[in-house]
Amino acid sequence: MSTSFGVLAIFLWGALALLGNLTKSLPAFQLLFMCFFVSFLLLFIKRLVSKQPLLTQPTLGKAQTIIGITGLFGFHFCYFMALKYAPLIEVSLIVYLWPLLLGVFVAQSKHKINAILGGLVGFIGIVFLISDGSGFAANSQYFLGYLFASSCALLWSSYSWLMTRFDNHVDDIGWLSLYVAILALLAHIFFEQTVTGFSLSQAVGILLLGLGPVGGAFYLWDIALKRGNKTLLASLSFLTPLLSTLLLVLAQQIHFSWSILIALAFVFTGAAISNYKCRPKAVNARHL
Repeated sequence: MSTSFGVLAIFLWGALALLGNLTKSLPAFQLLFMCFFVSFLLLFIKRLVSKQPLLTQPTLGKAQTIIGITGLFGFHFCYFMALKYAPLIEVSLIVYLWPLLLGVFVAQSKHKINAILGGLVGFIGIVFLISDGSGFAANSQYFLGYLFASSCALLWSSYSWLMTRFDNHVDDIGWLSLYVAILALLAHIFFEQTVTGFSLSQAVGILLLGLGPVGGAFYLWDIALKRGNKTLLASLSFLTPLLSTLLLVLAQQIHFSWSILIALAFVFTGAAISNYKCRPKAVNARHL
């Protein structure tokens, strides 16, 4: 059951590009502030519905809170910065090294090779999808963007792995969302010009993003990482850009490409390799 929560989180992240189109004219950090504030409000809605005290303190310690904030805010900050200094395709490819890293982090020692091989196969599928079969050529002029994108992959995989080791309550994601919202607001004030007077589609987009890929999904991911099949979730995380592409095709915002099916085959093959467990040989019970 817990693993299914993680799969649902992956599906929600797959909707990010489609929902993001509703709010693409908004400054990035201003949007991030509003989405994470919606995520924070989910905590209170949940407590009102379940008739729990509204202001129960977080169960995360100081060090754990810093790790949580660094993962959630640091990932998005580095992603926005990466897009300033490198093209979207290159950034997306580097960022999607995080499922490979997470798979290696959570794998048992005897299964590390499977995790690396499976992750590489899944990543090849993502390279095929994002580059549409044209491959990827690094350019030294985008070094800073590549560095930020690499930081994204390391931050999110590390955050996901470390959260599996914490025994905090899932409600703490709500408090982390509040802290991230405050930091996003500060970044917005420092880097951006405020946009006011949202359209109905923008308001709906902000709400759906906060309930889903930039909010609610983090609660689901936290539950799944603590109780679910971590190796399987790491492998299936490669589905995120595939789902994103498929939703855009269904919404008729982009055209279908055979690279989608090729990538899908690579991702599932990689997942099979990562999750393959050799069965111990049966011991012959007969004595000579």
